Amino acid sequence: MIQALTVFHVLLALSIVGLVLLQQGRGADAGAGFGGGSSGSLFGARGAASFLSRTTAILATLFFGTSLTLAYLSGHVDNKRLDIMDVPAVQQSQPDMPAVAPEPAKSGSDVPAQPAQ
Repeated sequence: MIQALTVFHVLLALSIVGLVLLQQGRGADAGAGFGGGSSGSLFGARGAASFLSRTTAILATLFFGTSLTLAYLSGHVDNKRLDIMDVPAVQQSQPDMPAVAPEPAKSGSDVPAQPAQ
């Protein structure tokens, strides 16, 4: 369920990016203000929403909904079965090794002798 919703969420995100890149920006006619004529749409009324802007709004609403759903589902997943900190470590039996006593330091050495552990 979560995997399918995640795939749908990613596809929505890619669709939104594509639709936003296809749309003409609001300041696209700004170059007309610098000697090419007047542009009444730069700061004026926007007019009716186009098909691309309506589709983008619908996809953005779906994206918001899938974001909230994924956040809710990930917070309510049983993570106890995936937690490795609750599993006790497996004790491996090792053969008994004889303890080796460290050699005493030589009398002419500057290095102090290490105590036996």
